[in-house]
Amino acid sequence: MNADRWTADRIPYLSGRTFVVTGASSGLGLVTTRALVARGAHVVMAVRDEAKGRAAAASLGAAPGTSWEVLRIDLADLDSVREFADRMHASHRRVDVLINNAGTMATPYALSPQGHELQLATNHLGHFALTGLLFDLLLAGRDPRVVTVTSVNHRRARLPFDDTRRYSPMGAYNSSKLANAIFGWELHRRFSDAGSPVRSILAHPGYTATNLQFSATTKGWRLVLGRLGNPLLAQPADRGALPQLFAATDASARPGQLVVPGGPGELRGYPVPGKLSRAATDPENGRRLWKLSEQATGVRFEALRPSR
Repeated sequence: MNADRWTADRIPYLSGRTFVVTGASSGLGLVTTRALVARGAHVVMAVRDEAKGRAAAASLGAAPGTSWEVLRIDLADLDSVREFADRMHASHRRVDVLINNAGTMATPYALSPQGHELQLATNHLGHFALTGLLFDLLLAGRDPRVVTVTSVNHRRARLPFDDTRRYSPMGAYNSSKLANAIFGWELHRRFSDAGSPVRSILAHPGYTATNLQFSATTKGWRLVLGRLGNPLLAQPADRGALPQLFAATDASARPGQLVVPGGPGELRGYPVPGKLSRAATDPENGRRLWKLSEQATGVRFEALRPSR
């Protein structure tokens, strides 16, 4: 991987391949969708707000060979995740790449419909369930991959199953991103143990200007920091999406690899290989999170035998 050169124009032609992108109606998800569609892929835009998703799809244009569809999914609601998976099985014979991109950040304390802390439910549990429910379609895919989007903040996080502090919006976000990193790595190990053709690859976008930094309840110093910091310090979304696009499409992307921006602090720059935290690759953390995620979601990867 050339740290100075990999851009979206190096994505191979993707005609005949199906990608599922969560959070595809804005930010990194929309940029990722646009780049994949431009190279001939069929993209299933998995979005929480269908009207917003259709408006985003309309912005993609209608050039010959472009292909997409909009399907609703609320990753915080496991019933919605199952409904999405059912619709996918009814209309698709395979999925070549699943990009677990959607996320929420630093929200006030709230619970999902199933009673789980909202950021963990949205960022990790929903994607764990979605990956398991689509696993048979991935097994039928061509060069199948699961790309899990984490954050540079995963390195400063407490383990999601050990964090008993008073609720902190940013602390809960960081823990959910560590959960993403643990899941992506543990998925890689279980795929390897089972001899599965599916690759699990991780990516993070660095500090990228998207609406993730803002919610309807964002206020105080976080609002000020976002309003000032995004224009001055953050890289644009089309640059921030490059690590996950590389992970999803490039032939040299390795199973278990973390792809990151190559600049100082991994905050900006072109895609390069990165390093997961020790907590993310610890086998015991992987086993514990996997077991807890199965219990919380009721989803099991039946085609994978237990790791180790």
